Amino acid sequence: MRYELYYWPEIQGRGEFIRLALEEAGADYLDVARGRSGTDKLIRLMGRGEAPPFAPPFLKAGKLLIGQTANILLYLGEREGLAPANAAGRLWTHQLQLTMADFLVEIHDTHHPIGSSFYHEDQKPESKRRAAGFLQSRAPKFLGYFERVLAANRSGLLVGRRVTYADLSLFQIVEGLRYAFPKAMRRLEKKHPRLVALHDRVAARPRIAAYLASPRRIPFNEMGIFRQYPELDK
Repeated sequence: MRYELYYWPEIQGRGEFIRLALEEAGADYLDVARGRSGTDKLIRLMGRGEAPPFAPPFLKAGKLLIGQTANILLYLGEREGLAPANAAGRLWTHQLQLTMADFLVEIHDTHHPIGSSFYHEDQKPESKRRAAGFLQSRAPKFLGYFERVLAANRSGLLVGRRVTYADLSLFQIVEGLRYAFPKAMRRLEKKHPRLVALHDRVAARPRIAAYLASPRRIPFNEMGIFRQYPELDK
């Protein structure tokens, strides 16, 4: 089966977590909106059916149309061998992914603390205050949590002994934070060596390394979740 991924063509965003899973699995997939008239197809599909997705990303798998990043990864994890075979392991992996979803909201809100309907330039003072609090308390809290989870598992992975979609997602979060807050991350990474080791381990996996070096990997930019504004990186 060929998967169809629907997400905005200009950004990594939340769709990147799904791309990483599909790439690691070696799955046959089409990144629809990056093709001819792809964005039009995305918008049309959102308005169809009895269970339409609220927003991208969403995945078409045969007759299924699945929305929400964590929900899509829950499906792919079981189908593509990126989650444990037992129910408890799958739920734990899903729980970690949902925690990362919470983390992503806070990361996004460092540059849009008032709301997404305003430009960053319209909320700079609020962004500086929000980013300072994020880097001082919230980022260490989330990163510290994942460091403890890694410490509890002797494999160096988040769940079990095989790479799961949660490991891929945590890799992406570290990559994104390095782009958005390079100075702060140099400090924070010193306290989270297992997190850094996981990042490097995922980056070295053959299919992930090939993907990162390919044009399929959209570069970070100031339109996605992770944005580089030097005045926020303290």
